[in-house]
Amino acid sequence: MSIREEVEAANRIAVERMMDSEPVWNNIGLARKLIPGMKDMMLLHAGPPVDWKNASGPLKGALIGACLYEGWASSDSEAESLLSSGRVTFEPCHHHNSVGPMAGVISPSMPVYQMEDKSGNKAFSNLNEGIGRVLRYGAYGSDVLSRLKWLSTTFFEVLSLALKELKREKPGLQFKQIIAQALTMGDDCHNRYNAATSLFIREMVPYMIRCGVEKKILLEVYDFINGNNFTTLNLGMATAKVMTMAAHSVKYSTIVTTMARNGTETGIRVSGLGEEWFTSPAPRVNGLWFPGFSAEDANPDIGDSAITETAGFGGFAMAAAPAIISWVGGTSAKAMQITERMYRITFTKNKYFLIPSLDFSGTPTGVDIRKVVKTGITPEINTGVAHKNPGIGQIGAGLVIFPMGMFENALRSFGRTYGLV
Repeated sequence: MSIREEVEAANRIAVERMMDSEPVWNNIGLARKLIPGMKDMMLLHAGPPVDWKNASGPLKGALIGACLYEGWASSDSEAESLLSSGRVTFEPCHHHNSVGPMAGVISPSMPVYQMEDKSGNKAFSNLNEGIGRVLRYGAYGSDVLSRLKWLSTTFFEVLSLALKELKREKPGLQFKQIIAQALTMGDDCHNRYNAATSLFIREMVPYMIRCGVEKKILLEVYDFINGNNFTTLNLGMATAKVMTMAAHSVKYSTIVTTMARNGTETGIRVSGLGEEWFTSPAPRVNGLWFPGFSAEDANPDIGDSAITETAGFGGFAMAAAPAIISWVGGTSAKAMQITERMYRITFTKNKYFLIPSLDFSGTPTGVDIRKVVKTGITPEINTGVAHKNPGIGQIGAGLVIFPMGMFENALRSFGRTYGLV
């Protein structure tokens, strides 16, 4: 078999495994109990590895906020001292089978969702706070910490009880099916989760009612979910992570299984190249800004949420979600063009994620580093935008194009690894 045939066969295996993975939400618990390798005085963050000196403003803000949330520090200056000294360590979420939106910071006592497929792959993500002044965008004031405490107590307890009720009837919640349905209802399942969150509410509220929680608390949790369409973003990301884990470590495969940004660098990992990161400087976002902010205030791109595009939905499915344009900027035609362009750099069309406006064609699935380099087209996604300084939070949303350098470096490494150069 020629090397070209080896690669094609490997990519077919990787992408089929990714598409056929069926992640189920079957647990929710504290990060230190569920996430492999999680320790006390450890924080996880989005993107490739980065040290404190080179960390972006929003990542620093989220790390500071997590130290305050955990009670390791009583002031931001004390938290900075802990982080800069190495007494609190921080590592990429992806190194622990986890994903987090934007800064992606997960601390030991934060609750996390667990997704698992039949092969035993497990992935984790934290709970979603909403938009604006939130930890994942680098804010860490008393309002942010108060919301995190509520999420880790009241919200966590109700979801835990509701999930136990659900599991009396079935193994868990098949969130991939919700994603597939939401894509036919106007979501892209990266920056638009309106339909997905509505479907989640329809599925979970009966179990929330059955679990015997006081009516006042139940309504408080319901109102939060109903008022935060991004509630299910983290479930979608954990679903995508399990799917991409199924595609990883296939010999000869040139399929990308990780795309992530830490606000300083953007990085990818490739199925046939193990755990090696290939990085480039994080790109700027072409965005729409909240009142009072502009592009000058914006940090470069940040977040693990590009795991959605890696798995075949999110920005790659923008043709299914024209309303997303009102949030990230552009036109409906632009959304269609992005999806059409992503077909040129992916291995196949998804069997399960379908786009009604393209005659129910499958979404572009399986970013192939060979096609990226050959066409000169890199992944284009939608994203939120954080202020460049710690402590402020979200200032907009927009579109971003990934840099070419990391794909070229990955392809060169592939050539060396498999004796092609």
